Amino acid sequence: MRNPLADRVVQVPPSGIRRFFDIVSEMKDAISLGVGEPDFDTPWFIREEGIYSLEKGRTFYTSNAGLKELKVEICNYLHRRFHVTYDPTDEVMVTVGGSEAIDIALRAMCNPGDEVLIPQPSYVSYVPCAIWANGVPVTIELEEKDQFRLTKEKLLEKITPKSKVLILPFPNNPTGAIMEEKDLIEIAEVVEKYDLFVLTDEIYAELTYGGEHKTIAALPGMKDRTVLINGFSKAYAMTGWRLGYAAAPAPILAQMLKIHQYAIMCAPTTSQYAAVAALKNGDEAVAQMREAYNQRRRFVLNCFKEMDMDCFEPYGAFYTFPSIKRFGMTSDEFALRLLEEEKVAVVPGTAFGDCGEGFLRISYAYSLEELKEALGRMRRFVERLDAENAAKADNA
Repeated sequence: MRNPLADRVVQVPPSGIRRFFDIVSEMKDAISLGVGEPDFDTPWFIREEGIYSLEKGRTFYTSNAGLKELKVEICNYLHRRFHVTYDPTDEVMVTVGGSEAIDIALRAMCNPGDEVLIPQPSYVSYVPCAIWANGVPVTIELEEKDQFRLTKEKLLEKITPKSKVLILPFPNNPTGAIMEEKDLIEIAEVVEKYDLFVLTDEIYAELTYGGEHKTIAALPGMKDRTVLINGFSKAYAMTGWRLGYAAAPAPILAQMLKIHQYAIMCAPTTSQYAAVAALKNGDEAVAQMREAYNQRRRFVLNCFKEMDMDCFEPYGAFYTFPSIKRFGMTSDEFALRLLEEEKVAVVPGTAFGDCGEGFLRISYAYSLEELKEALGRMRRFVERLDAENAAKADNA
């Protein structure tokens, strides 16, 4: 019998994040700090709008690109918050989460052999999506000494005549790193010089601490080179509603929409009506959730300090990326022992690229009570590791 499977799909490993999630789901009394999902319920006024849309019988397909009212509100939001202007008619489309937007953007832009520049550590979907788009993923290893930001120098090292798309994953999952405007200006100069296009994933744009988020699309000359990806999952606690969007130059968006038409038809109608309410009236709710995350962020960083664990200060998303190099263990070994001995699940840094070795991703999108319990268990584990290493040193 002939092999029914496509090699490029088989060769991509399953997500390293889900591996630990699956283990902890069957472990009694385990606490997971591994999944990047808000612990807040979707704000009531958003849920209410979704319920109302069902009561009114709004259960039919929308246009392929999404509800006109929602596209208008997306444009209003992007202009109000990030000072970039889009035409709702042909520069915005609604997708099934930000993940679909990433997938179809790469498929719309990549010809076989085109190189996709992907800073790592970063979200697990970029490399597989580049491969499935017949592109060639080229990773750029970011470093803690640079606060895990993409520098002009690191980008220049990886550019070749085949380079076409640069992914900008900031605020970053898993590190929590951000890019400031001065950083983006330097990157934009390189992008223009080498005639690149940018896919900027801004799903965590509203979850920044210590300053306003900046988008490269707002810089002079960059809107025509940029596909901006965003969504409702993180900022509005709407993960299960599966709704995202892309804003892009009309020629690129037209091809993305073509893929979306054939593969998806349209995003969920109920979710789209709820999203209109989120964009119109959600700023206060987002601010309240952001402040709660910021409180947890400071608590977690202080816990690491007390455990003598190095962790650069993240200013975005809801993740920390502490170093475990001093323990002489791989990220996988540390995470597995922590899960087995203290029933706390975290994600090895290597799930986000090889350069994540020696780090863990720990999400603080959990209640303070859960964080206190989980980090208390982790402190106990770290103290035990320190005692083991001290005993080894004495016996050496």
